This record gives sequence, C-alpha cells and structure tokens, in this order.
Amino acid sequence: MSDTQEKQPAPSAFRRVPRTGVIYVMTEAAKHGYSPDDPEWCNLGQGQPEAGPLDGAPGRVTEVPILGPDVEYAPVPGITELRQAVAEHYNRTYRRGMKSQYTYENVCISSGGRAALTRAAASLGEINLGHFLPDYTAYEELLGIFRLFTSIPILLDPFRGYDFSPRQLEMEITGRGLSALLMSNPCNPTGKLVAGDEMAAWVNLARRTDCTLLLDEFYSHYIWNDAVLGGAPMVSAASQVEDVDRDPVVLFDGLTKNWRYPGWRVAWTVGPKTLVQALSSAGSFLDGGGSRPLQRAAIPLLEDDNALAETRALRRVFRRKRDLMLRRLTRMGVHIDREPDGTFYVWGDVRDLPEPINTGMKLFRAALDHGVICVPGQFFDVNPGRRRALERGRFRHHVRFSFGPSEATIERGLEKLEGLVKSF
Repeated sequence: MSDTQEKQPAPSAFRRVPRTGVIYVMTEAAKHGYSPDDPEWCNLGQGQPEAGPLDGAPGRVTEVPILGPDVEYAPVPGITELRQAVAEHYNRTYRRGMKSQYTYENVCISSGGRAALTRAAASLGEINLGHFLPDYTAYEELLGIFRLFTSIPILLDPFRGYDFSPRQLEMEITGRGLSALLMSNPCNPTGKLVAGDEMAAWVNLARRTDCTLLLDEFYSHYIWNDAVLGGAPMVSAASQVEDVDRDPVVLFDGLTKNWRYPGWRVAWTVGPKTLVQALSSAGSFLDGGGSRPLQRAAIPLLEDDNALAETRALRRVFRRKRDLMLRRLTRMGVHIDREPDGTFYVWGDVRDLPEPINTGMKLFRAALDHGVICVPGQFFDVNPGRRRALERGRFRHHVRFSFGPSEATIERGLEKLEGLVKSF
C-alpha cells in the first residue's frame, strides 16, 4: 500500500482497523524495498517456520487431489474424517490409558488459527476474560472487537522470567472474577512454557473455579526444555484433562506451525462437545468453514509416524538455530530475560545497545536500512480497544527475533545486525 493510499480517508461507515504487529512491520519493510524473493533481505520477524524439506522429516506434500465431493462446501465444524483423526491424535499422544477420550464431537476445524480464536471469542458470554502481557499481537484486535466480554490484562514480570504460579493465578481468578483465561503456550513472544506438574495445577484450578483455559498451543512441538517433556516429543494440556466433556479446557492448534504448512490454513479447536457446537454455530456466520480438499489431505499428516518424524526433525533443526541466535544476540549486547522454553522466537531486551538503537522501534527502523526485519516489543503489549491509557512504554526496549527462517538467512541477518550495532 502506498503512502497516498494510506492517507486517503475510508468511507465514513467504516472504522480505521489497525494492523497487527507483524502486518505493520511487513508494510514498513515493503516501503524499504523488501521482497520475500530478495536474498539480500533477512526476515527475522516472520511468524512462520521455514516450510521446505528438513533432514529426517517426512517429504513435503506438493500436490492435493480434488475428489468429487471436494468441490462442495465442507461442513462448518469440518469433515468428520479429519475431526476424528485429530481426536485420535490427541488420545494416542496425550491420553493413553485414560478413561475419558476425545471423539470427533470434541473437535472443530477452522480455516486457520485466527478463525478458530475468533469463533471462540464470538461464543463467549458477558464475562471477565484474563490475558497476559506480553502475548500474541493478534489478540489485541480480537479481544477488542467483541463487546460482550471484558478483557482483563495480567502483567508478567521479566525479572522473574515471566513465571506465574498457580497461587498467583488463583488470586487473579478470584480477585478479578475471571471466567476464562486466554494465553499462548508456549508463549509468543517470550517462549515461556507451562507444562507438567505446573499445567496439572492450572487445569485443576480451572476445574475447581470453573474458569475456562483457552490455550493457544500452536508452538507445542517447538519445545526446548527437555525436562518438561519427560521423553514425550510434544506437549499439550490435553494430558492433564480428566473429563474431556466437563473440564473447562479448550485447545487451539493446527498445521500452521507444528506441521509447517502455514499456507494450508487448517486449524482445529479441541474441547467439550457443547463448546464445539457453539463454535460451529459461530463459524456458520463468521467464516462458513474451511477448504474440503485441504482438510482431506491433512488426515495422513496426523498419523503417528508422520507427526513424530516431523516433530523430531524440526526440534533438531530449530534447536540449532535457537542456540545460534541466543549466542549471537548475547554477544551483541542484547539481554535475554528468559531463554525460550518453546516457540521459534527469542525475546530480547535491547536497552544496553548504543543509542539511538536501544529501543525496539528504533532498532527496527535502523535494521530496515540494513535489510533486516524484526518486531518491536511494544506490539505485544496487548491493549484491546485501547482502553488503557498507554504510552507504549512497557515493552519499548524489547524486540522479538524469529529463528523461523533458514539457518543461512539467520546467519546473514545476525551478521548485519552485529555490523549495525558496531556502527554506533
């Protein structure tokens, strides 16, 4: 979009819709000449993983057949075969030996994670919904557009590594009257993970207080803290659910990150049957459902052999990139509040860099001139509806760096950033 187009007023019937953090960043990069095909640019701001072949991973799907019924609409909650495949994947991976098991009725398919979250938000009642700071940038507009519920921010402390104990959570739930809590786990951008005994305590608390956990688990295969895995290749709060139809736990995931098929826009929500019915109703007027041929093509990807081989390969490759980025950023003088337990992001504090590049926005602007993209931390200060008087100062010294791109791209980007820092 050109500067002229940006300045043109919209028709009076429409409000100005703000860009999410990554969209803003990419729009500004385009003004500087960025093109995804230009090898001189290094996109360390991207929110998708490298999607090509990885050593040891299953072959990439390059063709999707179109069967006779595939030209028709898919059911709004998704085709039954994929819903059942998702349920069986969760039962095999997280619920072996448990009496309560997911079925297709516990699964709702949607065209991407944002569509899944939007359906859930549209289905909430007149409640108080807690959300953490910092967290995923797209939550801001999502939580602001629906007016039935009130969003309540909960600030996490970088000096404590963004830890938040079950006791603190209980105080928030009871003190603020929270009926639901939305969070990415592991967290985008900090990489903090709640799992194992800690997640068991959270689920038990949700059950006891009837506070629904809305858990965005899109990065749940990118886990770097081996201690919480306990030999498992991936994590999910599904392992802590006692009764799949009674426990107030709702999970969001999809092919986007964990299977590295972001362009397919195939995601799912897993939770109690009654919730899935509500999400289906919301989807009927919000988005109408996802692509039938892509849903059908997704089914084999959920088979154990495929999912486990993909997860092991991405963990091996992305762990190497994570360690590279942590080492190089630290050498430049970027402070890491917490080494990421999960995701493919490093959340760095740049206040100790030379002036004037010691804020997230100024480093972002300067990096664009050197062909590098990153995301200023201020965009993760989720402020739905701009209800808080906010000077954008809470995370102004932070930056989210992505190790989603290829290792060669990350190497070049870090070299350019190091040269930028030395130039000041």
